[in-house]
Amino acid sequence: MNAAEPLPRDVLARDRKAEHIRIALERSVQLESRYFDEWAFEHVALPEIAGEAIDTAVDFLGKRLTAPLLVSCMTGGTEAAARINRNLAEAAEAAGVAMGVGSQRKALEDPGQAATFRVRDVAPTIPVLANLGAVQLNYGFGLDECRAAVDMIEADALVFHVNVLQEALQPEGQTDFRGLLDAMADVAARMDVPVAVKEVGCGLSEAVGRALVERGITILDTAGLGGTSWARIEARRSGDVELGEMFADWGIPTPESIRQLACIDGATVIGSGGLRSGVDAAKAIGLGADLAAMAYPFLEPATESAQAVEAKIARIATELRIAMLCAGARDVTELQAAKLVQRSMP
Repeated sequence: MNAAEPLPRDVLARDRKAEHIRIALERSVQLESRYFDEWAFEHVALPEIAGEAIDTAVDFLGKRLTAPLLVSCMTGGTEAAARINRNLAEAAEAAGVAMGVGSQRKALEDPGQAATFRVRDVAPTIPVLANLGAVQLNYGFGLDECRAAVDMIEADALVFHVNVLQEALQPEGQTDFRGLLDAMADVAARMDVPVAVKEVGCGLSEAVGRALVERGITILDTAGLGGTSWARIEARRSGDVELGEMFADWGIPTPESIRQLACIDGATVIGSGGLRSGVDAAKAIGLGADLAAMAYPFLEPATESAQAVEAKIARIATELRIAMLCAGARDVTELQAAKLVQRSMP
């Protein structure tokens, strides 16, 4: 099977990681609430800007991005995931945006799976983010495994994902989250690359963000409530749909999580969780994020080809530029200062 061929659905149904991909592609695990719809830019009828002069470029992890976009961490560890990761990485490289891989735990436990995460050959210049579950620091992983995850994919940073609700609902979940603030800080102090922390759909609060920044972890990814529901995914896998629905809307909505983290001095905020367009990305940045991240909008295209992903990135970038023009923002710094209003929803 070559990289241009779409992935057949039977390939997406062979183990837990593949099962996650398969279920995530179903619309029923997406939240109905659209929290970004509650926010709108004040329209600037006379922006005094030439559209072609709008500059969307930003610096991230010491590299220049053409737009403040991160193709967020999704998958790895299966044949399907390998194809998806390479399509995502090839497209991100062509577009000049950042990209992260899914949890590398499986490849550390089974080195034969490492190739499903390696994308540096098709993404030589962009920031690439490694990924491990923070809870693994309480289940045998330490500094050596964290360094190995970074070395495995020649990453520019390591992301610790925190996923309390997902682990609680996952049939094979691990739920000892004691001492992780200090454990992550200890790793971060001894790593050769920056460490970031992201949620996986329930959001980061100001209190958690401040605790992380105080310990030297300054890259914070909201991954808030509003997009893919891991409660629904894991409940679907366990067969307890009722339990999944009970917790489907648990968490901090992404716009609120961004606002809470943006007030923390020294934090680099990545806004993610339910972003579906370039307008959502613009709103995330207007609310205080430094970068906007998305996963679900790229998943279906990534099962097709790198070209399909690249087209989706280009569309989002176009939408972002139009939003910037209409908000009177020449660059990302001005977009962060643009006026957003919260409107009442019916």
